[in-house]
Amino acid sequence: MIRKTVDNVQEALKGVEDGMTFMLGGFGLSGIPENAISELVRLNVKNLTCISNNAGVDDFGLGLLLHKKQIDKMVSSYVGENAEFERQMLSGELEVELIPQGTLAGRCQAAQQGYPAIYTPAGYGTEVAEGKETREFDGKHYVLEEAFKADFSFVKAWKGDKAGNLIFKGTARNFNPLMCGAATITVAEVEELVEPGELDPNQIHIPGIFVQRIFQGEKYEKRIEKRTVRL
Repeated sequence: MIRKTVDNVQEALKGVEDGMTFMLGGFGLSGIPENAISELVRLNVKNLTCISNNAGVDDFGLGLLLHKKQIDKMVSSYVGENAEFERQMLSGELEVELIPQGTLAGRCQAAQQGYPAIYTPAGYGTEVAEGKETREFDGKHYVLEEAFKADFSFVKAWKGDKAGNLIFKGTARNFNPLMCGAATITVAEVEELVEPGELDPNQIHIPGIFVQRIFQGEKYEKRIEKRTVRL
C-alpha cells in the first residue's frame, strides 16, 4: 500500500513554494484546513493564488494570509465577512476573480474528474461571460468555464484512515469533497486518524485515491462565524 500518512503539517506541506495556486476547502469558517493555513502563514510563502469559497474573517482562516499580504489573487464567491479582503480588493492591492458559487463548485469538480471545462448557464449575458465562449443547447445559453488548475488542494475532514479515505461532518461537507483530487497534490488534515478498515465503507465520502497526503491535525478552534442566540 502506498504510504499516504505523514507525521505532521510540516511534512504535509513539503514542496509548497512562492507563486503557487492553492485550493482550500471550507464554507465561511466551517471545515477550513486550520493547520495547513497556519503552516502557510509560518512559511511566509508569497505571490499566492487561492481558490476558496471565501476568505474567512480578518483574524482567522485565509484572513491571516491576507493580513500578511501573502495572497496576490483570490478566486472566490463571497467577500462580505472579511473587511481586509474587501479593502484590498477595492484598493487594487488584491486581484479578485468573483465566481458564482455553483460555477466555483463545478470548476472544482471538473478538475477532480479530469474534465477540461464545463458549460454553465450562470453568468450568461453578464460581465461574467465577457470574452468567454458561449453555446446554445436546447434553446438555452451556456458559458464555457475552464476547470481549475492548482498545485495543492488543502482540505479538512472529520475522520480519515491511513489509506486516505475521508468522512466529512455537517457543513464541512461543502467544497472539501470537490477539491479532493482536483490539484496535483491533495493534503487532507483530519480530526481523527484511524487504521485502514476501521471506517464504515458505507460512510466514506471520498476514497483514498483522491488523497496524496493525510495527517491528524491539532488544536482546532472551530470558530463560529456568526453566533445566533435568539430567533
